[in-house]
Amino acid sequence: MSTSTSITKQRQKTAYQALAETFGYTSTMQGPRIVKVIVSSGVGKKRDKKQLELIENRLAKITGQKPSARAAKTSIAAFKVREGDTVGLQVTMRGARAYDFVDKLIHIALPRTRDFRGLKAGAIDDMGNFTIGLKDHTIFPETSDEDLKDVFGFAVTIVTTAKSKAEAEAFLRHLGMPLIVEASKK
Repeated sequence: MSTSTSITKQRQKTAYQALAETFGYTSTMQGPRIVKVIVSSGVGKKRDKKQLELIENRLAKITGQKPSARAAKTSIAAFKVREGDTVGLQVTMRGARAYDFVDKLIHIALPRTRDFRGLKAGAIDDMGNFTIGLKDHTIFPETSDEDLKDVFGFAVTIVTTAKSKAEAEAFLRHLGMPLIVEASKK
């Protein structure tokens, strides 16, 4: 990862000035910040060790950090899952690594997504966290030249200190996240 300050980190520093008037902040500590970024991928029925290692290696390339395995808590016969089986992989990034990942997501990966028109603002929950699902891991430049037969998807959750949906949406827009407002369904 880079040692220079990322664009996202620079924009977060100006978020207080940009959002203070709208949300009535009286202190810079009231401004929203990114706490952590969680990248998680379910491995499903992949019992093959090589396939599991492939997903683990590619997630490590994308995030710059080794993912930790998530085990099944209970056995479910209908899904052929036993307690203790690896059902997913997860990476939690904080600090500079989280900012660099968000920067790479906004400016490099999302524009490479096929038919990309923006992210839905409805993906922000009431606590100010933003979760998106990516169907294709090859949008990241670290893995784009590898075999296309082993494509997998993963979820990215950006955890913020925003107190509401509106505050989180304004903060993410300020960071440069390409959010679109959905038309209401009747």
